[in-house]
Amino acid sequence: MRLHTDPFDHNPDPCIHPAGGHADANCSQIGRPLKSDNPSAPTAQTIALSDIDLSLGRGAARVHVLRGISLDVAPGEAVGLVGPSGSGKSTLLMVMAGLERPDSGRIFVEGTDLGSLDEDALARFRGRRIGIVFQAFHLVPTMTALENVALPLELADQPDAHRRAQVELEAVGLGHRLHHYPAQLSGGEQQRVAIARAIAPDPAILVADEPTGNLDEATGRQIVDLLFALKRDRGATLVLVTHDPGLARLCDRTVRLRSGRVEAPVPVQA
Repeated sequence: MRLHTDPFDHNPDPCIHPAGGHADANCSQIGRPLKSDNPSAPTAQTIALSDIDLSLGRGAARVHVLRGISLDVAPGEAVGLVGPSGSGKSTLLMVMAGLERPDSGRIFVEGTDLGSLDEDALARFRGRRIGIVFQAFHLVPTMTALENVALPLELADQPDAHRRAQVELEAVGLGHRLHHYPAQLSGGEQQRVAIARAIAPDPAILVADEPTGNLDEATGRQIVDLLFALKRDRGATLVLVTHDPGLARLCDRTVRLRSGRVEAPVPVQA
């Protein structure tokens, strides 16, 4: 199932929950790494992409968005995807998160071949192992902050979902805004709720698409500090898309894309 039709506008249907949608009792394995049955799976890397190609759109509007991308992300690494608008950064991030399926190539996440999973299994895997933060927040407008954060836990049939959601909201500094609706929150507060929702299932991987893009500079800096503190404290792998050179410099490594291709990994200078 493709969530996007416009290769340059990654704005998934807000009714499709970022945590992964359909869930069942198998989701009780939150926090445990999944082992692949494939002995050739590159388990040394948290994320391993091999020769990924993807085109989006139809007919004359079809665009070749990703062109032969191979990329590894190590456990606990922070990687920034940078490049001009339309270079394929957000599409690549969505492929890593299992929200886009490539036309060809293979992607392994924690040793699991995402191409081998059907849609329901992929949704369950995403809900357990990957936390997603979107630029536009994608909170459910009719749910309070507490209910938004509890949602992926409830989808995974986790006990004490609301208690755990409260703990995560307190961790991002919103313990006093539990029962406020998104329209009653500032942009920075909404992004904090979105981050709390992403980390609530204790994922091994956090992906963030322009997490400060809709925020003013001061609020954006607070969100950046929060993301990297959570990454550090929880030992998660972080992959983010950004146009902000300052944010990119905070990453262990930046990967520059242009016209759907990786130009070169850039080690960050101390």
